[in-house]
Amino acid sequence: MGYLSTDKKKITVKTLHEMKASGEKIAQLTAYDFTTASIFDEAGIDSIHVGDSGSNVVAGNENTLPVTVDEMIFMARSVARACKHAFVVCDMPFGSYQISPEDGVRNAIKIMKESGVDALKLEGGVEILDTVKAIIAAGIPVEGHLGLTPQSIHKFGGYGLRAKEQAEADKLLADAKALDDAGCFGITLEKVPAQLAKKVTESIKGITIGIGAGPYTDGQVLVYADALGMTQGFKPKFLRRFAEVGKCMTDGVQSFVKAVKESDFPNENESY
Repeated sequence: MGYLSTDKKKITVKTLHEMKASGEKIAQLTAYDFTTASIFDEAGIDSIHVGDSGSNVVAGNENTLPVTVDEMIFMARSVARACKHAFVVCDMPFGSYQISPEDGVRNAIKIMKESGVDALKLEGGVEILDTVKAIIAAGIPVEGHLGLTPQSIHKFGGYGLRAKEQAEADKLLADAKALDDAGCFGITLEKVPAQLAKKVTESIKGITIGIGAGPYTDGQVLVYADALGMTQGFKPKFLRRFAEVGKCMTDGVQSFVKAVKESDFPNENESY
C-alpha cells in the first residue's frame, strides 16, 4: 500500500498492526463531515479520527466537554459514509463511558450501530479498564488515549505538556501496558515527551498515534483545520501547517462578493 496509492482496500485493525510491524507510518487527520472526509479518503489518508474536537471546530465550544453522543454520531456517520479506504475512529464523548461499564457498553453499541465507524476511542488508563474490557468483549475495537486527555482539562488546569515528572511518566507507561493487555488495538499519545512516547511504542503490541508526542510513534494525527491553515490563533510547537486553505477560502469569498456587487455574476453564459 503506497503513498497516494490507487489501492483502495479498506484499512482494518489488522492492516494497522501490519503497518506497525513493517515500519510504515500511519497518517491520520480529523474530519467531521462527508465532503471533507471524501477528499481525505481520495487523497490516501490511512485513518480519519472523528474527534470530540468537533466540539471546538464545528460547534465553536471552548473545550470538548459539551459535545453529546448524538452529535458525535451525526458527525461520525457523515465521515463513515465517505470512507472507502480510511480506517475511521470515533471518540466516545465525555459522560458516555465514565459512569459505569454497562453505560459505556450501551453508548458504544449505539455509536457503532448508528454511525458505521470502524472503532471507538476512550480517554483514560486503569481507571476505565473495566469499561474498556467490556466494550472490547462486545466486539468493538477500542483505542486508548493517554497523556493530555482533553476531557480532563478542568482536572489538569490547562493544555500543557503531560508526564514530565517521573511519577506521571511511570503511570502513563503502566496505563499503556494495561490497555494493551486488555486488547486495545492502539493508543493515542497526546502532548508527552518524545522519549516517553518512544518507550510506550516499543513496549506495546498495538499501534501508537502521536500528537505533540515526537517522531517515534507509529503514526501521527492532527486536527485538519489546524494542519491545513483554517485556524489562525492556535500555534503550538507540534503544529505544522501543510496548506493555507483559510486564505484560499477568504480569497474565494471576496472574489464572489466582488462579482455579485459588480453584477458580474451570473453573466449571460451562466444564465438560462
